[in-house]
Amino acid sequence: MARKLVIAVVGAGKCSKKLRDLAAEVGKYVAEHDGVIVSGGMGGIMEGASRGAKEAGGTTIGILPSDQKDDANEFIDYVVPSGFGEARNLLVVRAADAVVAFPGKYGTLSEMAFALHAGKPLISVNAWKLGDEIKVVETPLEAAKLAMELAEENR
Repeated sequence: MARKLVIAVVGAGKCSKKLRDLAAEVGKYVAEHDGVIVSGGMGGIMEGASRGAKEAGGTTIGILPSDQKDDANEFIDYVVPSGFGEARNLLVVRAADAVVAFPGKYGTLSEMAFALHAGKPLISVNAWKLGDEIKVVETPLEAAKLAMELAEENR
């Protein structure tokens, strides 16, 4: 049996309901297409993507910055309490086959840089503008579809 594709969703830990709902669209699409969502496991964008995946019957992994499992959002199936702080951003990216980035601050920027450095497909939905290597899309559905396609190509 082939390994499932893993899509990282990164972005702000605190954001509007609208952004959480947009991230949920990515999680839902990935889950409906037999993929797994990995994130930092906390709130905001991470929670939205995880919620969307769970509502679609999917699987979620949260790699937490703390060493406390209870810090994970309620939609995480597999909690990895790293205790590494922001260094866990590298683990989130390395665990993924592709990365979808939503708006965020420097943690999001670091995850995007790690994805570029690792040669992982990186899709931006209004996140940091970093150059031509990033696929920029307008909607979460476009991002999810492209992430799954590029992840499969780079498997």
